[in-house]
Amino acid sequence: MDRHLPHSHSLRKGRHSLPGHWYLVTFATQERRPIFLNHLTARLACRSFYAESVRHQASTLSFVVMPDHVHWLLRLDGQLSDAVRIYKARISTGLGQKIWQPGFHDRALRREEDLKPAARYLVANPIRAGLVEHTCDYPYWDAIWL
Repeated sequence: MDRHLPHSHSLRKGRHSLPGHWYLVTFATQERRPIFLNHLTARLACRSFYAESVRHQASTLSFVVMPDHVHWLLRLDGQLSDAVRIYKARISTGLGQKIWQPGFHDRALRREEDLKPAARYLVANPIRAGLVEHTCDYPYWDAIWL
């Protein structure tokens, strides 16, 4: 069953990403397949945030790789759609297959004081999902404030 909403690409029409601003971005695997349950695949997803091509588009502040989706808190340096496209492509290329649902969800953070609470919320996602009891027990996340 295709869980992608028809015409959801049109949701971004008229929206502009701004370099220098902060965004919380979420994107999911096709059909919400839990491909990141595989350790090597999850490590590839984590390492890809720090690849030169991705770092050229965005500075990663925090992320969490969940079994079937990714949350990314970033400071944008280029275009948001380019940053997400390049990140997704690195993983798809590394795995030799298309793994992502089209598009992504984003939320702009307007104030710097919103960053740490957003990062805390983001890295606690595995606890809320019932994957672990403590954040430190989940290996697929990072935050610059450590």
